[in-house]
Amino acid sequence: MSELTLIIGNKNYSSWSLRPWLLLTHAGIPFQEIRIPLYSSDWDDILAYSPSGKVPALRDGSLSLWDSLAICEYLAECFRGHQLWPADKAARAVARSVSAEMHSSFSDLRQNMNMNCRKFLPGKGWMPAVQEDIDRIQQMWKDCRVRFGQEGPFLFGRFSIADAMYAPVTSRFVTYDVSLDSVPSDYVKTIQALPAMQAWNEAARAEKEVIAHYEY
Repeated sequence: MSELTLIIGNKNYSSWSLRPWLLLTHAGIPFQEIRIPLYSSDWDDILAYSPSGKVPALRDGSLSLWDSLAICEYLAECFRGHQLWPADKAARAVARSVSAEMHSSFSDLRQNMNMNCRKFLPGKGWMPAVQEDIDRIQQMWKDCRVRFGQEGPFLFGRFSIADAMYAPVTSRFVTYDVSLDSVPSDYVKTIQALPAMQAWNEAARAEKEVIAHYEY
């Protein structure tokens, strides 16, 4: 297998970039990182790496992949020994379901509570539709932890793709100081305490770019 190259956007803003980056970094899978700031003068270069013109993208030799969940699935196939999905069949099916729901849903949360690792914005972005998204996410997290979380502090015990998919949500909940029940609150602390997550946040805070429509 050739060296992997992950193309990402700004660490402060790009929630979709965080997902495969965190998966690779936490799993200890070597990769090269190329960061192309969103909407910058370098953004025209993205088509050289990503057929969709979006981040993230993954290069494995001559193979180019795009879309966070598709990249994570590819990594699970290539690195089976890292067990990036739960080993149990039922847990694995549910992990795929909650990951797909994150991929396709929660537009109100995403649009009104942008990922911004540099900011602390308690109370901003809240509205009833956002609360509905928050409630659904809490329900899923509690269900996964109760049913499948006996072997560790993550949604399915061990860290998996499902945790990578929800890592940006934990950042949003911190930034906007979202009130959570005890199990989801503990889960947010677990993800935020990961060395890989702390490294991402540190790099995000060091970035100089400011995108106005992601700021309040």
